[in-house]
Amino acid sequence: MVYDIIGDIHGQADKLKGLLTKLGYRHNGVCYIAPKGHQAVFIGDLIDRGNQELATLFIVFDMIDNKQAIAVMGNHEYNAIGYATPNTITNDGSYLRVHSQHNTHQHQAFLDEVGFNSKLHRHWISRLYELPLWIETPHAIFIHACYDTCSMRQLQPLLTQHNQLTEHAVQLMGQPNTPIFFAAERLLKGIDVPLPKGITKTDKTGISRTRARVKWWEDDWQNRPISEILMADNLPNTTLSLSPDLQNFHINTDKFIFIGHYWLDGKPTPLTDQVVCIDYSAGKDGVLTAYRFDTNNPTLSADNFIW
Repeated sequence: MVYDIIGDIHGQADKLKGLLTKLGYRHNGVCYIAPKGHQAVFIGDLIDRGNQELATLFIVFDMIDNKQAIAVMGNHEYNAIGYATPNTITNDGSYLRVHSQHNTHQHQAFLDEVGFNSKLHRHWISRLYELPLWIETPHAIFIHACYDTCSMRQLQPLLTQHNQLTEHAVQLMGQPNTPIFFAAERLLKGIDVPLPKGITKTDKTGISRTRARVKWWEDDWQNRPISEILMADNLPNTTLSLSPDLQNFHINTDKFIFIGHYWLDGKPTPLTDQVVCIDYSAGKDGVLTAYRFDTNNPTLSADNFIW
């Protein structure tokens, strides 16, 4: 089997059509058909930012429905579910994802196309529930942001047998500052830590942040200077003070791990000899990228990227 793993699309349907064509997929009038022996894997963040939200969803789910693709959930799909779902635990009229100015702006491209709480909106939210939080095969693990077996064990009792969300799980995961909340955040958004006092980072969307994402795939990251293991520039060579769960964090699998989420740039290359990120900022001004993984020749190489 050859998996064509496709990075974060963010509503860029034209880029997706171009990449699928370059990968050798052909549309038969119903969906894009994979080359013989291939299957597409979408690594999450199908929606938000771009102006072709529904077109992207139709392409992806038509392929899923016709067994030409599989997909995992990204944080933007998870956020969309929370934004659409009233908090039935507090029952105070609020939503699981607060309708703040920032959250609404981040989600506006999707809302503009579906209309909040419309029949179309509810249809696509129900379809997003079908996306598992992770997929594991004999050779690889596909997960949007962070492979963390501790968080996976915490969430698994709440999920379907295929690691999909349930309405009950969404309610529990949407309650801030609980272990279940943090487990979902870890898998879908990665590990982030506070920046040193007085330092802020402006992300690619122009938001000023006081926290930065950790390069959790790096060896012994807990004991290395933050200038090497945080995704931010111009940091001092100090180390982090970490909670026990992060001090004990490690990758406890020999399988290859494929992720998206991290808005990389430059020429695509594997992060390590085990971990590949396929997100090269297609949602802004970067390229939509795929990694072609052949289970009969399971080694990682920059030559396997296509964009």
